[in-house]
Amino acid sequence: MTRASLPIYTVPTVDLSADQLAHILQPAAERLRAGGLVAIPTETVYGLGANALDSTAVARIFTTKGRPPQNPLIVHAANIQTLQNLVAAWPEHAQQLAENFWPGPLTLVLPKQPVVPSLISAGLDSVAIRIPAHPIARALIELADVPVAAPSANRYTHISPTTAQHVQNDLGAYLDPATDAILDAGPTTVGIESTIVSLLGPEPRILRPGMISRDDLRRVIPSTDYAAGISDLDAIDETTPKLSPGLSKKHYAPRAKVIILPDTRHFYAPENPRIGWICLDSIANAPHKNRPATVFLSTNPHTYAEAFYSALHQLDDLGCDSILVEAPPRTDAWHAIWDRLNRAAS
Repeated sequence: MTRASLPIYTVPTVDLSADQLAHILQPAAERLRAGGLVAIPTETVYGLGANALDSTAVARIFTTKGRPPQNPLIVHAANIQTLQNLVAAWPEHAQQLAENFWPGPLTLVLPKQPVVPSLISAGLDSVAIRIPAHPIARALIELADVPVAAPSANRYTHISPTTAQHVQNDLGAYLDPATDAILDAGPTTVGIESTIVSLLGPEPRILRPGMISRDDLRRVIPSTDYAAGISDLDAIDETTPKLSPGLSKKHYAPRAKVIILPDTRHFYAPENPRIGWICLDSIANAPHKNRPATVFLSTNPHTYAEAFYSALHQLDDLGCDSILVEAPPRTDAWHAIWDRLNRAAS
């Protein structure tokens, strides 16, 4: 007996009325309410969504991804009131950050209410929450009328997906067509996961860097800084519960070995189809310009981030054994990209 095809609900790239959008999203919303998993587009990456208050559905996220239970999930909602009902405290810092960055790629870690399943928080007394900026994600969550737990929609440690096709390629075989689905709303725009800030102490501490940078956060709360040790990958204990997603040593990794080079202009190796290149500038890197396994990314960190995971997917799909990546600048604006690069190369 042939296995049924996994449902893929496509949102057209045209203006839709609220009723038209609700009609398209209704089947996916019904699957979420019934305990199914739905791959959801957000502005950062595609997430594997489940009803955050349904422990059985949440457990399926972990088994489907092959994700260890010590890695917590982020809970998404369409409005701040829903999230405030999930947390045991709402300090002034939370209000300031929410007012300035929500909806958007910022996640806050706060003490949780008992209603939040312990599996979501890796057994800890905290929960990571955010309101996505993607209008389709918010519309789906609002229609489903449940908060949605949603890590990236890929197998654990693999490259995060920025298109529905990435989800299908990496996770499609692990999803159940009877209960699960993919919602296709085109490529993501931010391209890497949200900034995660812990508000469990007196001052905000960045647990995972994202494209909302420390400098951006300091314009709202000047005392914001990186949490101690987040960049020391060698010190990570993979067996202990993590305060947030994105803190494992190996993460965001292609099948190919990632090697970071100081400057690809100095590496004029003969063309080898098993070696992929990610270069910063197509003019400066003219020796690599016409190679099929070369991707040129912008020198603007936001534009680079939008295309970075897609570049890794592209070179993986070409069958490259190694991916040589030109090192980007060492500035705060590039900190999140360095974090992804280092964990992919770990």
